[in-house]
Amino acid sequence: MSLDPAVRSRIESLLQSNHVVLFMKGEPNAPQCGFSAKASGALSALLPDGYAHVDVLSDPEIREGIKAYGQWPTIPQLYIGGELVGGSDIVEQMLNSGELHGALGLPAPDRSPPTVTVTPAAIAMLRDAAANAGTGYAVQVEVDARFQTRLQLAPADPNAIAVEVDGLRLQFDLAGVRRADGLSIDWVDDERGRGLVIDNPNAPPKVKGMSPADAAARVAAGTLTLVDVRPADERAQASVGVAFATLDGGNAASLEALDKATPLAFLCHHGGRSAQAAEHFRALGFREVYNVEGGIEAWAEVDGAIPRY
Repeated sequence: MSLDPAVRSRIESLLQSNHVVLFMKGEPNAPQCGFSAKASGALSALLPDGYAHVDVLSDPEIREGIKAYGQWPTIPQLYIGGELVGGSDIVEQMLNSGELHGALGLPAPDRSPPTVTVTPAAIAMLRDAAANAGTGYAVQVEVDARFQTRLQLAPADPNAIAVEVDGLRLQFDLAGVRRADGLSIDWVDDERGRGLVIDNPNAPPKVKGMSPADAAARVAAGTLTLVDVRPADERAQASVGVAFATLDGGNAASLEALDKATPLAFLCHHGGRSAQAAEHFRALGFREVYNVEGGIEAWAEVDGAIPRY
């Protein structure tokens, strides 16, 4: 595939201006494919202050051009110091081996096993599952950047970070091993349902509901940042009478850059869109996140000056 000189120039400019560049589908906070999610998750774990990234879905020229530039047919692609490192699988392998740390000029990684609690009921279930899969299987535990935990059977890897609990081998990838510290795994069969219950004390607290009256009072007291996620045309029809932020333009990035201890409450028309926005910020690590229950419709019941639409 030939590469247009103008596209080549754009790519070279990106690589010359940034030591680390990830060409991916989506953004690190919202990857649009599983492979991009893995690669960006690995980089975000090592480079919490950020790195250059290009959403190829929004730039078709770069999407096709980068494949020709590095003669690498798939996305994502990681470049360090202007050199192609590889795709998702290579990034993951380098992360777990510690090579990625070296390539980024970082200290050797902490490979100490996490502290994990597994109840006898969960041990029995998981051990049976591993035995039924055949010999030489372990339970692979992955905790992603949003603290979502996934357990799956995988071949036992003698080089993996692992813990043994009563004959059950649990293996961890380097990207999520520190997020797994303190993890507890239980097996239940009661009113909660039947299955594994996983608790991670490192995960940000869940989004809480907040009444319009409480939100108004806390905004007035200066102890809460209210974010109206509705577009401008909806806010023009009905708006709260207290200070609020929006997600317009670059405001979302500014809010995401706030101290993670900043209390945030999200507002929309009825509470659905704001719940999604609140969950996004909770996943970013904000520790006090609320959804205004009922949205501005409910707020209008408190403040009669707000029109309904």
